[in-house]
Amino acid sequence: MFSHPAFTGISRRHLHLLRTELRVVWLAGREGRLYARRGGHRRRAPGAGRRLVLRFTDRLVITLSHLRLGVPHEALAAAFGVDRSTVTRAIGQVRPLLARRGFARPSGIRLHTLADVFAYAAAEGVTLRMDATEIRVRRPRVGRPGRKAFVSGKAKQNTIKATVVADEYGATLWCGVHRPAAGCRSCVTAADTMEE
Repeated sequence: MFSHPAFTGISRRHLHLLRTELRVVWLAGREGRLYARRGGHRRRAPGAGRRLVLRFTDRLVITLSHLRLGVPHEALAAAFGVDRSTVTRAIGQVRPLLARRGFARPSGIRLHTLADVFAYAAAEGVTLRMDATEIRVRRPRVGRPGRKAFVSGKAKQNTIKATVVADEYGATLWCGVHRPAAGCRSCVTAADTMEE
């Protein structure tokens, strides 16, 4: 059900192509993590041992549904019959893979960084629109470094800020990393100081 375009925002054909492309990268990363944890090569044949709770397709669909509609982790966990921590881990693994792909333009160009977006806009004569949103988060524990960095001067709450750059038609060209709200910092200042 969650593979429907209403949840993912992409056609089933595009979802299949995305799955084929990212699954190889995800499996390589998983094998690398297992190699580091084992301290060497595997001792059993591939496929032996504990089965994955979520297949990669499920992980991708969960991540796309969460990013598109903001479906809470708890709701996705109930829908897929897994623990909330499994959903959180799945999103944490797939989201960087999607970010590394960049944003594809109809011309075939992929925009990976904010510098790529500005260069593309200058070359193609595209008008850019930038906005940021503050997402409320739990207050960091006492004694943790940077506790005051999460206090938003505007919202008067603990938040993180995400910056998005779109063209004049509303197509997303770049989405910045989440970072502490850092007081009353404006979107433009945040973009200037952002690490790509």
